Amino acid sequence: MGIVMHVGRRTRDVYRTPVMVFPTNNGFRVALTYGRDSDWVKNALAHGAARLITRHREYELTEPEVVVDEHRQHVPLFLRGVLAVLRVSEFLDFHRAG
Repeated sequence: MGIVMHVGRRTRDVYRTPVMVFPTNNGFRVALTYGRDSDWVKNALAHGAARLITRHREYELTEPEVVVDEHRQHVPLFLRGVLAVLRVSEFLDFHRAG
C-alpha cells in the first residue's frame, strides 16, 4: 500500500490518494483500482510526475504510463487473485526519479 501525492490539473492543490503499489526494476506499478479515468490518474498523466509514500519512504516518480497487464506482473502471487476478482488489469507505471 502507499499514498500517491498529485497536483490537481485545475486547482493546483496537492491531493493524496491511497493506492496498491508494487516495485518494478526502475520504479513502481500502481493498480488502477479506481479506473484509468479517476482524477488522480488524470492529474499524474497531465503533470508527468507524482510523489509516492510507501514503507516509510518518499519517492519522486516520473514518466507515468497506463499499461494493460492481464497477467498482473510485478504483483505478488497472493494479490493477483484479489486483483483478478476486482477485474483490475490496468496499471500506472512510473519511473523512479534520480
